[in-house]
Amino acid sequence: MSATRLARAAKPFGRSLTCLNSSGKQRFSTSAIPRTSTSGSSEQPRQASVWSYSGVMAVAATAGLFGWGMSEFRHGSLPKTMLFDSLYAYPRYASMHEMEQALREIRQEIGGAEDIISTDPDDLHAHGYSEWSTSNPEGLPVAVTYPRSTEQVSTIARICHKYRVPIIPYSGGSSLEGNFSAPFGGISVDFAYMDRIVQFNKNDMDVVVQPSIGWQDLNEQLAKMESGLFFPIDPGPSAKIGGMIGTNCSGTNAVKYGTMKDWVINLTVVLADGTVIKTRRRPRKSSAGYNLNGLFVGSEGTLGLVTEATLKLAVIPEEFSVAVVTFPSIRDAASAAAEVMQTGIPVAAMEIMDEVQMKVVNMGGATAPRVWKEMPTLFFKFSGTKAGVRENIGLVQKITKANKGSNFEFAKDAREQKLLWSARKESLWSMLALRKEGEEVWSTDVAVPFSRLADIIEVSKKEMDELGLFASILGHIGDGNFHESIIYNRRDKAEVKKVEACVKNMVKRALEMEGTCTGEHSIGWGKKESLLWEVGEDTLGVMRAIKMALDPNWIMNPGKIFDRQS
Repeated sequence: MSATRLARAAKPFGRSLTCLNSSGKQRFSTSAIPRTSTSGSSEQPRQASVWSYSGVMAVAATAGLFGWGMSEFRHGSLPKTMLFDSLYAYPRYASMHEMEQALREIRQEIGGAEDIISTDPDDLHAHGYSEWSTSNPEGLPVAVTYPRSTEQVSTIARICHKYRVPIIPYSGGSSLEGNFSAPFGGISVDFAYMDRIVQFNKNDMDVVVQPSIGWQDLNEQLAKMESGLFFPIDPGPSAKIGGMIGTNCSGTNAVKYGTMKDWVINLTVVLADGTVIKTRRRPRKSSAGYNLNGLFVGSEGTLGLVTEATLKLAVIPEEFSVAVVTFPSIRDAASAAAEVMQTGIPVAAMEIMDEVQMKVVNMGGATAPRVWKEMPTLFFKFSGTKAGVRENIGLVQKITKANKGSNFEFAKDAREQKLLWSARKESLWSMLALRKEGEEVWSTDVAVPFSRLADIIEVSKKEMDELGLFASILGHIGDGNFHESIIYNRRDKAEVKKVEACVKNMVKRALEMEGTCTGEHSIGWGKKESLLWEVGEDTLGVMRAIKMALDPNWIMNPGKIFDRQS
C-alpha cells in the first residue's frame, strides 16, 4: 500500500496523532523521533502527523491482515475457501485489540521518558516498503519501535510473544529481496539508536558493536583511533552490521576475506520469547557445542534479534592498487577472472561490470573528468606488501592479456582509487537515479562454481540484451557471484512478466550448474520458491523444524525464507 493510498484510506479517522504513554493514555507524539538516513545520520524531526492513533492502527492492521491472506493465497498455501475464514487459525496472530494491548504494555514496561513507539504513517511506509526492492508484499507494520538496549528489545519480544504479534527487525533497510517487509502487519524493531561501538579490543583484534552501526562508520571510527585495523566485509555503502549478519552478506572484498559468517566471533541474541542468549565467548576459535553463530548468521531475523556482535578485525595492508582492464566480450572477461582464481593469485578484489554498467559510471560522473571505456571490464584491487602487489599485478596482466584483455589502466592516486571503487560499489544507486516515472530496478544475484562462470554470464547477458531494456551484469566475480540489474516499467504487465521470466531463468541456470539462487542477498520474501528448487522439501523441513523449536508462534519475521505449513 503506497503512502498516498494509506493516507486516503485513513482520512475518516481523525486529525490528532497520539500514542500510548506510561500511564496507558493515548498521548504520545512522534514528532520527537529523528529520521535516520541510510548513512546513519539523523535528520531534523518532522512536524507531528495529523493522523489519529486508532486510524493508523486500523489501516495498518487491516493492510497487514489482508496482505497476509493474499500472500498465502498467491503462494498456494491457502485454498480459496480458506482465504478469509481461517486467517486467525493459520497462523493465529494478534487481533486489533491485542495489538493495542501489546503496545500499551511495551510503553508501560519500558517507561514513558523515551519516544519508543511510532505509528507515524511515513514511518510505517518506510519500514514496510523498499523503493529498491521488487519484493514488496502488501501490508505495513502496525507500529515501529526504537529500542536503546538489549533489555528493551527483550521486553518488546516477550510482550509480542505473549500476544502473538509479528516482529520484523530493521537496520539499514537496504535489502533487495523484501527482507524487512511486513506482510502480516506486526511491529518493526528499528535499531537506529543502537549504533555504537560497545568495546574495542585492539590487542585481540576484535570489536563489540551494536546492530545499527554501518560498516563504513565502523571503519571510520577505527581509523580515527589510529588502530591500524579495519573490518573488511564491504557490501552496499548503507549496509548496517545487523542486516549484514541477517543476510550473511559479502561484498567486493569477499575473494580475499570471505563473507560475514567468517568474521563473527559471537552474538548476543534475543529469542522470540524475550530470552537473551550469547552464542559463544570471545576466543577466535571454539569447539564447545553447536555452532550457533552459523545458525543465526543468515537467518534474516527469523530465529532471533541480534543486539550485539563481536567481530574480528584485520590489519590494514601496507600497499593498495586499483586497476581496470577491458575485454571485447563478457565471456572473455569472465574467463580471465576464472583463470585468475584457478591460478591462486591472491587479489584483494575482482569485480566485473558490463558495457552498460561502465556507461552508468561515466554518466554518474563519479570519476570525472576521467571517462572509462564502455566495454566489459574487470576491476582489480591489489593489497599487501609493495613487493607482493607488484608481483601479483604482473601475474594478472599475463592472464588478462591471454584472454584478449587490454592494457591495465591504473587509478593514478589514492583519491582516484577511492572514487573508482566507489563508482563500482554504488552502481545500483546509480541505476536507480536513471529511472523514469513508473520505473523500477530489478536487482538480484546468483553464484556458481568457477568452471561455469563464463558459461552462465554469457548466456544470461544474451537473454538480458534480448529484453530490449536497460539491463546490465555486474558482480563479485572473484567468488563466482554476479548480479543482474534491469530497469523496467512496473505498470507494463507484459514487461514485468518477461523480466520476471529472465530472472527466474538465471536462477534455474545457476542451479543446473550446481550453483545457488543467491550469493549474498539472501532469500527474504522474493526467493522462497528458488530456495525450494535449490535445497528441496526435506531440507526445508529441517529448517522449519529449527524455526518451530525457537519460534513456535511463528512471529519472528514471518513470511521470509520459507512459509509455514498447515
